[in-house]
Amino acid sequence: TLLALVLAIGLVVDDAIVVLENIYRRIEMGEPPLLASYRGAREVGFAVIATTLVLISVFVPLVFLEGNIGRLFTEFALAIAAAVAFSSFTALTLSPMLSSYLLEKRSRSSGFGAWVESAFKKVESAYNARLQKTIHQPILVVVLIVASLVLLYQLDDLLPREFVPKEDRGNFFVLMQSQEGASYESNSENLEKIEAILLPYLETGEMNRVLVRTPGFGGSAGIAIVGAADWDKRTRSTFDLMNEVTGKLQAIPDVRAFAIMRSALGGGGLGRPVQFVLQGNTYEELVQWRDTLIEKAAENPNLLRIDSDYKETTPQLTVNIDRERAADLGVSISDIGGTLETMLGQRRVSRYLDRGQEYEVILKGEKSDFGSPNSIDNIFVRSNTTSQLIPLDNLVNVAEQATSSTLNRYNRMRSITISANLADGYTLGEALTYLENIVATELPEDVSIDYKGESLLYQESGSSFLFIFVMALAVTYLVLAAQFESWIHPLVIMFTVPLALVGAYIGLYLNGMTLNIYSQIGLVMLIGLAAKNGILIVEFTNQLRDAGMEFKEALCTASTQRLRPIVMTGFTTVFSALPLVLATGPGAESRAVIGMVIFAGVLFSTFLTLFVIPTMYHILAKNTSSPEALSQKVEEYEQAMPYKKGENI
Repeated sequence: TLLALVLAIGLVVDDAIVVLENIYRRIEMGEPPLLASYRGAREVGFAVIATTLVLISVFVPLVFLEGNIGRLFTEFALAIAAAVAFSSFTALTLSPMLSSYLLEKRSRSSGFGAWVESAFKKVESAYNARLQKTIHQPILVVVLIVASLVLLYQLDDLLPREFVPKEDRGNFFVLMQSQEGASYESNSENLEKIEAILLPYLETGEMNRVLVRTPGFGGSAGIAIVGAADWDKRTRSTFDLMNEVTGKLQAIPDVRAFAIMRSALGGGGLGRPVQFVLQGNTYEELVQWRDTLIEKAAENPNLLRIDSDYKETTPQLTVNIDRERAADLGVSISDIGGTLETMLGQRRVSRYLDRGQEYEVILKGEKSDFGSPNSIDNIFVRSNTTSQLIPLDNLVNVAEQATSSTLNRYNRMRSITISANLADGYTLGEALTYLENIVATELPEDVSIDYKGESLLYQESGSSFLFIFVMALAVTYLVLAAQFESWIHPLVIMFTVPLALVGAYIGLYLNGMTLNIYSQIGLVMLIGLAAKNGILIVEFTNQLRDAGMEFKEALCTASTQRLRPIVMTGFTTVFSALPLVLATGPGAESRAVIGMVIFAGVLFSTFLTLFVIPTMYHILAKNTSSPEALSQKVEEYEQAMPYKKGENI
């Protein structure tokens, strides 16, 4: 919401600029301020309402989203929509009233104002001359639009993708994994070594807190929570600290430890950004696929600390029963299983009551007698035919092997998750695409893949954005069609959208930024922002045509007279996004991305719109009529009829 309020600063004044510019233009033409305020506001009222509805309508599809992404989009949309709606109401009510009292015609015979006015008159004259030539050379504009679409397609492939940009959040975690079966004391010693690496940073002032914790119950993992000092108290980023700490952690033997920063929007817990899930029918085939995938992924230097959640590090004894020999000796399989359960584990055999209190009777062997694989030699089982005790090692074969401590399932399927960290400058989208290509070329077709954590959020955000963007385009077009009562005029206006998208993509590409959840918000916003200029030109052209002006003259006059408010509103939006682009400090990475989309998209489309919209209007809308013209024609037909208006036939 705070980000929305920052962006709204440039948007809320746009409607007032359009209204005030038109009012003052009429005052300069000689109209009294009161009359100019009334006529000026009424003249642009339709355009102001149309632009407001368009800006609000682009966010309508957001109500269909769920989860973290839906909440993020919805809160942003509500803040923007409310600000824009209120500013539109103010521009059409308060602004004209104040203009009638405060504005008056002033001469600009000298000074800076006169120089600006003279310069802009020359710009308007040059623009009008260039526009009249461009209208008669529509092939240039068509080529420009096609080239923009091609460039947009190319840039879409070139831009790296991720869920959210890496943000310096001022804190990070150190995750430690000891060898399987390590004791609690061993883990505590390893965490003390990690703590010894981190504590010197407290003395230098680069960190302000270090909290080290190891899980109980003999767990082989540990965690350290590290808080970096405030920005003004350190000379380098948290990422630099993390890289340095991770390098020092590699010196601790028999421990896998590294620093990681949690995703800005959460959802992935403390898991690493790459969480790639393999799914299959058996764990045996999953292990083969895992080994192949990890071997190929290790060839990519940008994938760091590749690991899986299925590790054959837990020792396990497998008991294979000689069924024929057991049958010959009169020993059943259930007796063997029950004996092993009792001696190596425990078995509840009965209950008894003592003075109203119930107790369970549990039978189990002494742990001291069965602490090694050879202990099975001391176990006997009774024959059902001879009643003699038979050594169990005569009936079974014992094999020692390593296996995983857990057998994971994901979405009810057997699964193994491959996880990894990312090198600086390497995005999550590039990593997942790389792994998907390995699966497609190296693994059999019956393997299934899925995602967890931040990787899953990234996949969901991509599909959600496509849905949002298509729906926003459709809703915007339908809203404009309802307002203009035409299918052609909204189509003309919508030609501004690809121009704005190309500008945004160029800005992201030249500044080394990525496509992520924040840039996607900006791209959706651009649909409404880009359409504003087209609405002003198309609506004013329709008004002049309704007044009886010839088509081409009306088009050129409307475009020239709307040049000033288009440039003013465009630069207002651009400069309101500039602080986001130049932002520094905590969270600046996310703000810079959405700021760059708005800055480059509006800047690029504002100038091209001045030629694209009039030319496309000249091509497509030459034989169309405005709603006002249609109403006048209907009125003429009614007056020509032999019966009165409203009279029953």
